[in-house]
Amino acid sequence: MNQQYDAYVTAALFDRTGKAAFALGDGTVRFETGEVIEAHEGAALAACLHPSGEGVLTGGDDGRVVWSRPSGAQEVAALKGKWIDSVAASAESGLIAFGAGRELHVRDVKDTAFARTFQHEKSVADVAFDAKGRRIAAATYGGVWLWYARIAEQKPAVLTWAGSHVNLAWSPDGKFLISAMQENQLHGWRVADEKNMRMGGYPAKVKSIAFMSKGQLMATSGANGAVVWPFAGSTGPMGKQAAEVGFDESAMVVRVAAQPNGSWLAAGLDDGRVWASDLKAARHDVIKAEKGPPITALAMTPDGKRLAWGDEEGAAGVTSIGD
Repeated sequence: MNQQYDAYVTAALFDRTGKAAFALGDGTVRFETGEVIEAHEGAALAACLHPSGEGVLTGGDDGRVVWSRPSGAQEVAALKGKWIDSVAASAESGLIAFGAGRELHVRDVKDTAFARTFQHEKSVADVAFDAKGRRIAAATYGGVWLWYARIAEQKPAVLTWAGSHVNLAWSPDGKFLISAMQENQLHGWRVADEKNMRMGGYPAKVKSIAFMSKGQLMATSGANGAVVWPFAGSTGPMGKQAAEVGFDESAMVVRVAAQPNGSWLAAGLDDGRVWASDLKAARHDVIKAEKGPPITALAMTPDGKRLAWGDEEGAAGVTSIGD
């Protein structure tokens, strides 16, 4: 499937059935089966899978969080005058989190009366649940704040590191938290003892992070190939070197997607190309060979068999891999 939409592709996602959905800069969510959902009055700024695995949650510049399914849209929250530019959800706990200015908000899909609001000193740039959906990390200036999602009154644990933190990823075992920074670097912490991990050497900003191989590896954008860090053992990547997959001196990797429990890794480039590699089999496939606008969205099904991509001018596609 290849489509040309009229807006920037904010995110590509696969639901639990393997159906692809695209959140767009015109506020719509579009499913590969053709349904068009008018989710926001402005742009969709962020998206994630709903805790049920059905449909897509989006945050918009209209201050709304919306659940879009092929059958229609349902408002989850509305904060007038705010931009919702980060959203996260947990299938394990059934919770939804989103950032709005300096606030982190939490909702429960099974309890419409449940609401938590956590305040920060600076704007929240990204939010992420741990594997159990009990703790939420909020990226902000100067570090990452950790909150217990359901507790109303609490003092957060603060993982400090100078600079602006903009993108978060927990390791699947919950032992490590990784932050992409405004600078060309990652920073990480071993959560149990807050030990710092410097992960530098990137020629460009890291915009995308994906764990794979049952949490044994972590792939990132930000270089001429996909950067792959080893995460096995109690020390994770500390003291270890990263590898670079699919190096191409003519382009930069700007998006990555991976098979959580397998060896498939995909990358979207700033010249519009897309590739996928099976790291175990040393196989490298070109998925989209023609050049074009930078890839802005990339997603892979958990079984590693389908890949969805989108670019900044609205081109999008869904294809099989590994055949």
